[in-house]
Amino acid sequence: MRVVNEEGAALSATITRILVVDDFEPWRRFIWSGVSNQPNLQIVAEASDGLEALQKAEQLQPDLILLDIGLPALNGIEAARRIRRLSPNSKILFVSEHRSIDIAKEAIRAGGSGYLVKSSAGNDLLPAMAAVLEGKHFASPSLDAQLFIDTVTADHSSREDVSGTSAGNKVEVSRDHQVVFYPNDESCIDGFARFAKSAADAGNSVVVVATKSHRPAILERLKKVLDVDAARERGSLIIADVDEVLAAFMKEDTPVAARVDAIARNLIAKAAKGAPTEHSRIAICGELAPTLLARGKTEAAILVERLFDDIAIAHNLDLLCAYVLGAYPSGRHSRILERICAEHSAVHMQ
Repeated sequence: MRVVNEEGAALSATITRILVVDDFEPWRRFIWSGVSNQPNLQIVAEASDGLEALQKAEQLQPDLILLDIGLPALNGIEAARRIRRLSPNSKILFVSEHRSIDIAKEAIRAGGSGYLVKSSAGNDLLPAMAAVLEGKHFASPSLDAQLFIDTVTADHSSREDVSGTSAGNKVEVSRDHQVVFYPNDESCIDGFARFAKSAADAGNSVVVVATKSHRPAILERLKKVLDVDAARERGSLIIADVDEVLAAFMKEDTPVAARVDAIARNLIAKAAKGAPTEHSRIAICGELAPTLLARGKTEAAILVERLFDDIAIAHNLDLLCAYVLGAYPSGRHSRILERICAEHSAVHMQ
């Protein structure tokens, strides 16, 4: 709300209450420094993961939420969807290092009014906040100009209201990128088989990217519950080898993004061609990043997770990443595994 004094100057009538959500503490300090000299802006709380963001949004009902995407426990896009119900009057400005137009569109569909690339925050943070608070939209210049034309006008009129009922017929693009930490190989194999069977039972195509040691056992489990030979012949079940896929997109121990994208598109196209119906989803369970991590290639593993997260959003996929905890010396509590968790929409411990 704005009030005008006798001279016609606009005066702010209220303090804008802000919730900052980011798992990187120095970045939260940067936000504080940018906002502290603005008398009408007040940071009322911080959150370092998605679940904490839900709690504080519901408790505080802030006017504005500055929300990162790569968060532990629950990523920012999933958090935004839930915040729409918990704090429907809060405006959301995504502030993320992701530059993918597909991720940005998904963020807007999830409830964001703006998308600010972190590298532009030095100049654009306050203008982005002002635009969103005034009911406008904001996108960093590096993003496609069609971001809001394609996303907001087509989607906001049909998005779910706070009661959860649909206001239109548009189907929102979504993805389910889960990570499961298994205690041993046997439970990992069982988890792959359950995931594949569940997807097949739902009428979806399945891609399994497994290690040489796990593949035979996964197939044996599946043969007990599925007609594996028929599914593979039809193309609705694709089995790929981890080492072959890694060899196709790695260069000097680093994933090449263009190659990852090309290989993923090829697998998705094959699975889509063999899908039972035109409305079938593609479900992928894999050990690409886990294999890299087990071999000590931490940054490569993180990058693969990030690239496949982008691919999942772009192609409306269901993904399951399986990690066997015994393969990693530092176990459950390592910072590395926390970083892995941050790239997923849901985290499970078996």
